[in-house]
Amino acid sequence: MADTDVREAVRQRYGAAAQRVSGGQNNGCCGAAAGEGGCDPITSNLYDAEQLAGMPEAAGRASLGCGNPTALADLRPGEVVLDLGSGGGLDVLLSARRVGPGGKAYGLDMTDEMLALARENQTRAGVANAEFLKGHIEDIPLPDASVDVIVSNCVVNLSADKDQVLREA
Repeated sequence: MADTDVREAVRQRYGAAAQRVSGGQNNGCCGAAAGEGGCDPITSNLYDAEQLAGMPEAAGRASLGCGNPTALADLRPGEVVLDLGSGGGLDVLLSARRVGPGGKAYGLDMTDEMLALARENQTRAGVANAEFLKGHIEDIPLPDASVDVIVSNCVVNLSADKDQVLREA
């Protein structure tokens, strides 16, 4: 499958996922869906209640990740964070909270539907120090060396050119 075919298949899948969440359905098991049946025990309950407090329910419902990078990252006040493949924005919003008003959290996604959902979640959460960018993780639309920490929640694996993603990061 050509790189553009892979990219389009991923875009369609995640665009449809965003539309499901916008329609009130669940996608993943990281947020509100974790307590419901049918969730994979490895990918359920990745975020605790304290982390999800104040986050829009749709941000948790949209999460299709397989981990919790914000629990592992040593984020400090004033840092700039970039989430590759930010989806509905949960990890960006959590990162923005951790870096505080002197820091910034960027989310990068190629899917219009996910970007719209993420921006809606940002508004609902009242987070001012986050920004969602449209683009590809193989070609990050930020200046070189402009971020302190890069996180990603099961997205790099979706790229047809993982070496380029890592070089770009």
